[in-house]
Amino acid sequence: MNESVPIPALVSGEVRHARFHPLRHSFRYRAHQWLIDVDQPEIAPRWLRGLVSFQSRDHLGTSTGGSLGESVREFLTGQGVSWSAHRVIMLANARTLGYVFDPLSVYWCYAADGVLEGVLAEVHNTYGERHGYVVELDERGAARADKELYVSPFFGVFGEYQLKFVLESGKVGAFITLRQEDRIVFTGSFTGRPAPVTARRILGSAVTQPFMPQRVAALIRLHGVWLWLRRLPVVRRLPHREQPGAR
Repeated sequence: MNESVPIPALVSGEVRHARFHPLRHSFRYRAHQWLIDVDQPEIAPRWLRGLVSFQSRDHLGTSTGGSLGESVREFLTGQGVSWSAHRVIMLANARTLGYVFDPLSVYWCYAADGVLEGVLAEVHNTYGERHGYVVELDERGAARADKELYVSPFFGVFGEYQLKFVLESGKVGAFITLRQEDRIVFTGSFTGRPAPVTARRILGSAVTQPFMPQRVAALIRLHGVWLWLRRLPVVRRLPHREQPGAR
């Protein structure tokens, strides 16, 4: 792992979404996320934890009621992954004022010698379902995975995700491209710059970008309504089969 990356960190940046078929639509907005060590999830002073907290129940692998780090490793074991996940760095939205919604949580998993073993990309939809994509990255930080979770009501559960993840001192990013029927139908990304967490930065993010998880959930629904009003066909949601160790 690049030791120059501050952990924990507030990552301030931008979210971008673009839809290309059958209707073109795009948007972007300023956002922030948090970069933490899953074995040290309490990054805020006690008096600020109502604004920033991370709990294992909000993520994959919580059947034993363990810590966030234990939950992540439990899930990886349930997937038959042999990674040690000696150190796991997570990029995610925080629970804020008792609420969290995190469309994508990214976990970089490192061996004891600091070598990156792979990435767990945890996707949440607005129906309370979640799915973890376990991938090994190439030299460019890229990977592929078959789409397994119903996310948007306007895309079926088929096709392939092209994924890329960046964790550097000057840039943190997660990039997703969805290909269906040999064409790119969607791209989404979050990019930002990490800065060490301080009480001042926590308060500043709460003032300049308040209620971030609430805002993300609201924007997803608002854009969904806009697409529905444009008569974009809705794809029926079928029951999702949970992965081993998902809850």
